[in-house]
Amino acid sequence: MLQQIRDRTSGLIAGFIVALIAIPFAFFGIESLAPGGGDPVVAEVGDQKIHESQLQRQYEQRYQQLVQLLGENFRADMFDQRRLRAAVLRDMTQETMLRQYTEDQGFFADDATLFNVISAEAAFQRDGQFDAQAYRDALQRAGFTVDRYENQLRDNIEMNQMREAIVDTAFTAPVELAQAARLQAQERTLQYAVFEPARYRDRVSVTDDQVQAHYQQNKAQYMAPERLKLAYVELVYDKLPPPDPPSADVLKVLYEAEKAGRFTTPEERKARHILIGFGADKDAARQKAEDLAKKIESGADFAALAREHSEDPGSKASGGDLGWVRRGQMVSGFEDALFGLAPGKTSAPVETEFGWHIIRLDEIKPAAVRPFEDAEVQQELTELFTNRERQQRFQEMSEQLEQLAFEHPGALEPVAQALELKVQTTDWFERGKGSGIAADPRVVEAAFSEEVLALGENSKPLNLGGNRIVVIRKAEHEPPRQKSLEEVAEQIRAELVDRAARELIEQESQEVLNAVRGGTDFQEIIRAKNGELRNPGKIRRDNTRVEAAVVDAAFRLPHPQDGKPSVGEAQLGNGGRAVLLLSAVETPDDATLDEVQQRRLRDLIAGAQFGAYMKHIEQKVGVEIRARPDEPTETLEP
Repeated sequence: MLQQIRDRTSGLIAGFIVALIAIPFAFFGIESLAPGGGDPVVAEVGDQKIHESQLQRQYEQRYQQLVQLLGENFRADMFDQRRLRAAVLRDMTQETMLRQYTEDQGFFADDATLFNVISAEAAFQRDGQFDAQAYRDALQRAGFTVDRYENQLRDNIEMNQMREAIVDTAFTAPVELAQAARLQAQERTLQYAVFEPARYRDRVSVTDDQVQAHYQQNKAQYMAPERLKLAYVELVYDKLPPPDPPSADVLKVLYEAEKAGRFTTPEERKARHILIGFGADKDAARQKAEDLAKKIESGADFAALAREHSEDPGSKASGGDLGWVRRGQMVSGFEDALFGLAPGKTSAPVETEFGWHIIRLDEIKPAAVRPFEDAEVQQELTELFTNRERQQRFQEMSEQLEQLAFEHPGALEPVAQALELKVQTTDWFERGKGSGIAADPRVVEAAFSEEVLALGENSKPLNLGGNRIVVIRKAEHEPPRQKSLEEVAEQIRAELVDRAARELIEQESQEVLNAVRGGTDFQEIIRAKNGELRNPGKIRRDNTRVEAAVVDAAFRLPHPQDGKPSVGEAQLGNGGRAVLLLSAVETPDDATLDEVQQRRLRDLIAGAQFGAYMKHIEQKVGVEIRARPDEPTETLEP
């Protein structure tokens, strides 16, 4: 499929495979939307169902991306797994919904559009030009097949067409710009008092009887969760010892097998072309190409004509230069014409699915074979032999690992001894809060399965990616238990002190508000209470020296009336409160927005419009979220 795209050369520089999905909610491909009947449905989008196995697979992919992104800084307890599952399901439902809608509405990405995106990607190029082998290699490293990548890319180009139809038509009227400029430049004169929990904790005392009473009333809050310690053996490709060095005879046999593909540089031809697209009139396009060919035959400069007339965006600016081209990189008609030319000669117009081409051959680089005796060839052959031997050894050991783990379900020592591996042990970990292999969701799922936890057997081999396989078994297990009062007394005392401090803060901040509204001087009442007075003076919406919650609250207060200030409060992130006194508001009439601010305003308007359109699409397509049997409904809502 799309052979013309895989085999053609041209392009500008764009993004890589992550940029394959150009809208933020379309991050995962959704394939095989019809698994077996034992797989519960978690969402239904239009005429398609999303099953639990698909959600779990995409969840694991997202989780592993987080693990790889954070590296050594990753901790499993950094993420609420239910929220992450909900986010993954939301992405999946939105992508499925948009895919159905764009198809229904007739959005379409043709092969030429797809080719322009693919050929422009730097990761698919060699020496600045698209290379079919580089394309296939890059996709293989990223875990994509060519068909899957191209299908998903086409889908997302079409979804972007729909998105851009909304976002790119958003505009701001002059009156909106003027109003936004005045609001952005508005200044508010502010005083405020902060009531911090730390100032109140010393005023609070909690008795042992209060601690015990709270413990008795809330025992369920002080349970030690189930935890587990695992024993495991791990087979890692990169840790396998290298094989014995190969003999010269072995290398010679390997060289002969690989010579044609690996050590032979095929003939290359340096070429230029002028592309005339078919447009609405194929015959007229051919006539234009023939006229240009006649001008070239009469001595006109090929590069100048290419810069003026060519419709290939990847080579037009460079005078049609395609660089060095090998067989198998171009569509067949183009390639046949190019490899039939002599150096310095120009072809008659050649038809391909992209249009009419006029091709000129500038230079030929003959095929060359690197000899067996070459030092770099010897090194490549040795590395190739080593990698193949290690891969074969890894495959054999993987099969042995599976067999031995099955034959000895009650112990890992026989497995480790037979494969010369080491039985390792994890630290204690709770479900979803492990480190090392215990942070991997596949390991966690297996660890808490009936097979491992209840029956005490070895797990099946778990492929953790990157040629890494583990077999786990239960080493130690603690079921959930009630923590004793002695274990949690200090924790409860701190909770009660903090709660009492917050209650005092709420009481005093309310007293301050009431007093100021009753006419008491703001600074006077603050001195009488336990607040900290702050006087930033005039602030704008972009102020970064004042707490964000205070700035937000200050710009929500009504304007002072009849010389009386406005008062209000803000809840601070540390549990404290702030009482605000707004004495003046100044709004300039001549304020303007710079280009960045105008663009941000347009982006906000466009985002709001697209969000509303998404709601319309959801209603039109129909999205139903279903809960898993073992999770509350709200954890799966998008």
